[in-house]
Amino acid sequence: MELFGTAGIRGSARERVTPELALAVGRAVGADAVESAETGENASRRPVVVVGRDGRTTGPALAAAVEAGLESAGADVRRIGVVPTPALAYASRGRYGVMLTASHNPPTDNGIKVFVDGEEYDRGRERGVEAHVAAEGSPVAWDEWGIAETSDVLPAYRAAVLEYAKTHGADATGLDVAVDLGNGMGALGTPQVLRELGARVVTLNGQIDGHFPGRESKPTPETLADLREFVSEGDFAFGIGHDGDADRIVIVDDEGDVVHEDTVVAILAAHFVRASDAADPVVVTTPNASGRIDERVRDAGGRVERVRLGALHEGIAAARRDGGDVVFAAEPWKHIHPAHGGWIDGVASAAVLTRLVASEGLDGLRAPVTERPYRKVSLDCPDGRKADAMTQLETALPEAFPDASVETEYGVRLEFDDGSWTLVRPSGTEPYVRVYAEADDVDAFVASVTEVVAAAVEGDGH
Repeated sequence: MELFGTAGIRGSARERVTPELALAVGRAVGADAVESAETGENASRRPVVVVGRDGRTTGPALAAAVEAGLESAGADVRRIGVVPTPALAYASRGRYGVMLTASHNPPTDNGIKVFVDGEEYDRGRERGVEAHVAAEGSPVAWDEWGIAETSDVLPAYRAAVLEYAKTHGADATGLDVAVDLGNGMGALGTPQVLRELGARVVTLNGQIDGHFPGRESKPTPETLADLREFVSEGDFAFGIGHDGDADRIVIVDDEGDVVHEDTVVAILAAHFVRASDAADPVVVTTPNASGRIDERVRDAGGRVERVRLGALHEGIAAARRDGGDVVFAAEPWKHIHPAHGGWIDGVASAAVLTRLVASEGLDGLRAPVTERPYRKVSLDCPDGRKADAMTQLETALPEAFPDASVETEYGVRLEFDDGSWTLVRPSGTEPYVRVYAEADDVDAFVASVTEVVAAAVEGDGH
C-alpha cells in the first residue's frame, strides 16, 4: 500500500482521504509514537501528538477521525485547531504532529502530513505507517487510551518567527506590502508578523474559507492576477502570495510581475551564506533548481547540495553527516530555515524577505542574480518505458553534449561552463519524462535535448 507522495497524503475527501483512512493513519502514527516513547527517556509517559488543520470544509471531520485513531493507539492529543502548516510543525518539536491539509489542491481534496520533532516523516517512517494501515491494527486496551486537550500555539509561533526575522535585514517600518492569502492559513500568520515588523500590510482574500472563493489555492501568475494588478497600480514595495496552508510563497515585484521562484531562492541562499560564520556553509536544493542558485551561493562562499524533490529534510541530514553546516534549504516556492526550524515555512520567508527588501530594495536584491531563460517541457512516456529510457539517457545525453559535467543521482543533469544546464527526469505521478533547461538560447537548447530524449523514449537511443 502506497499512501504518501512527495508532500504527505493527498486526494479526494470522498474517495481517498476519507474519515476511514484518517482513523487508520491516526492509529498508525499513534502506534509509532507509543513505540518510540517506550524506548525513550520518558517511557512512563504517554506520547503527545499535536493535531491541526487548515480551513477546508472536510477538516473538522477528518481531524476528529485522526484524533480517535491516535487516542485508541495510546497517544495523548493536543488540539491546536485551524493553523498554518508551519505552526503545526513548530508545535511538533519534541513530539509528534499531524496536519490535515491538502495545501494548494482544490477544495474537494484534503490531506495528511505527519511530523516528528519539527520535521516531516522520512521515507522509512512513511513506509511504517503504510504497513500499519495495511495490517488494520486494533486499538490498545480500553484503559490505555489517550486523552485530548486543547491548546493555542499561534502566539508562540508568531513570536518565534518575529525573533528569527529580526536577526536579518533592516527595520521594515513604513514598508508597504500587499499579501494575497488565497482564503488560506497564511491569514493567521503573515499579516500579523509583518505588521509587528513595522510594515504597512494590505491583504487580499484574507478571510479563511475552505471553498477558496477568492482564487484557486495554488499561487501561480494566473491565479495571482488580482494581486499583480493591485501591486502594479499601488505604491507597494512588493507583493506576497501564499497557498492554502502557507508553506509556499510567491513574490511579486512592484510592477506586478512574478519573480522567478529560483531567483527568490538565490537571494535567500546567498544572504544566509554571507550571514553565516560556518566553515562549510551548505545550501540544499533539488535537481530542477536553477544554476543561478549555485552561482550566488558560490560567490557568497558556500556550496550547493541537491536531493530529490520532496526530501529536503533528507538532504539536510546527509549534508550534516558529511560535515556541512546547512544554512538554508529550498525547492521551488518552499523554504526551510534551519536556524528557525526544520520545517518548510512560508511565513518565515515572508518575514525575512520583508526585512531584506527594507534593507536593499527588491531590485537591489535581484541585481546580482543572473536570470537566464528557463523552460520546462513534458514528453509523453508510458510508465513501462521510463526506466529503460532513463538508462539509455545516462549514456546518450553525455554523448550528445560531451562538454558538460554529468550527474545521474536524480535523473540526468548536465551542467556547462557558461552556466547553462538541463535536467531530464521521469515524472513520479504522470506518464511523462520532464525536461528542465536554462540557457541564454533556451529554445534551441531544449530542442536539442528533447530530440535525444524522444529517441530514448521511442527506444531509438544508443
